[in-house]
Amino acid sequence: MRLRGKKISFAVVRKKLPGGRTVNVDIVEHPGAVLIVPFLSRDKLIFLHQYRPVLGKYLLELPAGTLGKKERPLDCARRELVEETDHRAGRCVRLGKIYPVPGYSTEVIYIYKAENLVREKGTKDMDEVIRVRFLGRSEVKKFLQAGRITDAKTLAALVLCGWVS
Repeated sequence: MRLRGKKISFAVVRKKLPGGRTVNVDIVEHPGAVLIVPFLSRDKLIFLHQYRPVLGKYLLELPAGTLGKKERPLDCARRELVEETDHRAGRCVRLGKIYPVPGYSTEVIYIYKAENLVREKGTKDMDEVIRVRFLGRSEVKKFLQAGRITDAKTLAALVLCGWVS
C-alpha cells in the first residue's frame, strides 16, 4: 500500500530483520531536509516564530526546509535561509545530520551553520506564516528553560553548534 502527498509518501512494506524474521513496517518516505543555524554575530541567532498547521500553533524554531528533487543539501540550506529570513550567508559549514524519527521515517536533516550574513530579500512560500526573531544567547537559554523551544531539530542543532550542552 502506498499513499502520496505533496512532499512525502506513506507505505507499508515487508522487511527482513536481522535474525531472519519478516515483518510489516510502516514507512513515511521523506526526501530529506536541512536546518540552518544563522549567526548574526557570535552571540545572536535568527529564529523563526512559525505557524505549524499540523499542530495548530506557533513554534519557535531555526530556519529549515525540505530538499527539492535532486537538490544538494548545501544549495537547499542557502535557498531556505534567504526565503525564510531575508539573509544570505557568506559562509555555510555543515555541522552534522540527524534522523528525527527513525522509527517510521526515512527523513534525514542536514544541519548547517551560516555566518557572515547580509540582507537579501527573499520570497516566502505561500503556505508559510513566519515572523523573524533575533535572539541572543541569554534569551535562547531562558526560552529553553521555560520549555518554549520544543522543536526537536532546533534542539539538536543548538547542541551541535555549541549553544547548549
